[in-house]
Amino acid sequence: MHEAPIIMLGGFRLDLSVLLMLVVTGALVFIFAVLATRRLSVENPGKLQNFMEWAVEFVRNLISSTMDMKKGKHFISLALSMIMFIFVGNMLGLPFQAVTAVDSAEHAQVFGKPIVTAVEAFEKAHAKDPEAHPHVELAWWKSPTADLSVTMGLALVAFLVSHGLGLFRNTKGYLQHYFKPFALFLPINLIETASKLLTHGMRLFANIFAGEVLIATILKLTTFKVFGAIAAIPLLMVWQGFSIFIGAIQAFVFVILMMVYISQSIETHDEH
Repeated sequence: MHEAPIIMLGGFRLDLSVLLMLVVTGALVFIFAVLATRRLSVENPGKLQNFMEWAVEFVRNLISSTMDMKKGKHFISLALSMIMFIFVGNMLGLPFQAVTAVDSAEHAQVFGKPIVTAVEAFEKAHAKDPEAHPHVELAWWKSPTADLSVTMGLALVAFLVSHGLGLFRNTKGYLQHYFKPFALFLPINLIETASKLLTHGMRLFANIFAGEVLIATILKLTTFKVFGAIAAIPLLMVWQGFSIFIGAIQAFVFVILMMVYISQSIETHDEH
């Protein structure tokens, strides 16, 4: 396994590869949205406009499956942005990897700050064999959604939106929900609420991370020279194809769960 390029900043461990990939993902989604909508035409729409219209219609149908569109139309932008960001993020780790190698702890620096994961790896290697001359590989390119902090951050956004709607648009009914069917159910309802946040983020992380680990494992076959490369190529093609399917499904599942949680908050508002 490659090491993540992590530096200490303000007392926090900052993974530069995650930061880089978040910027890349956001930039790709933004550029695509601009290109698809800059020359809108009713009579002669371009291919990108057609695709964007299909995506909007897909999201509208997704939302309408969870709530009345009179309420759901306000969430089209949120759902569209979320599904495009997650899908693009899921795909970024599939085509290639960007790995750099360092041969000493002194050279394991970026922006003048030591890369703590590399330094720790060198210290561990020297502890085992003081005469060894190891090199550490740093992975800079991966799916941002293969990082738990990113997926939990996305889940937290969905959590805050859904519960914020319930709390501010239906304060009485929202709070009463935690005491139903009886007041004794308050701890159970609180655990259920917390578990939704955890499972929402961890489901996406686990599926994408597992896929990237397997890709890295398949690539290790190339170290066995010709026979390894011959075995790795078909395995890699099959798994990458399956990973595209998994990435699309996970983006869909994440967004539809978000809309279900929002719908439950709004329905609670109407019921009361």
